[in-house]
Amino acid sequence: MGAAQPWSRPARRRQPVRAGLVFVGAGVALCCIGVAGLGAWNVQVVTQAAGPVRETADGFLRQVTAGDTDGAYEQLCADSRSRWSQLGFTSWVRTPPVVRDYEIVDVSVATRGGRPHGTVKVKLTRDTGSTEQRDLTVVQEHGDWQVCGDPY
Repeated sequence: MGAAQPWSRPARRRQPVRAGLVFVGAGVALCCIGVAGLGAWNVQVVTQAAGPVRETADGFLRQVTAGDTDGAYEQLCADSRSRWSQLGFTSWVRTPPVVRDYEIVDVSVATRGGRPHGTVKVKLTRDTGSTEQRDLTVVQEHGDWQVCGDPY
């Protein structure tokens, strides 16, 4: 008969399901890492913005209560300045009952479209003694924080 056949390794069966699961698992892990990184970046942006948002609102309201309407007008965002002339803003701020005091109640910062914006809840005290709570919107324009919308 013939010579003995040399030993050979049996053919390895392909396992496409296992390979597919490995690739899917790696893809899911990569997505999770990306989402976690984006979430951490968002948290960092929001927490770093709370201080400047409060300072901007405080400076604006300090100028309003001191009667410095020119300085307060400069802290308005471009959209608000396009709706209010400096003279119109001054007459609106000085129309009785005028704001004599304020208290910042809460500051919240969020992102919209990847850009941070803040809402500052303030308690305004008028010269008549009446109080009211308002929300000031603070946005970032050209690297500076500005009060936007109708300030009060």
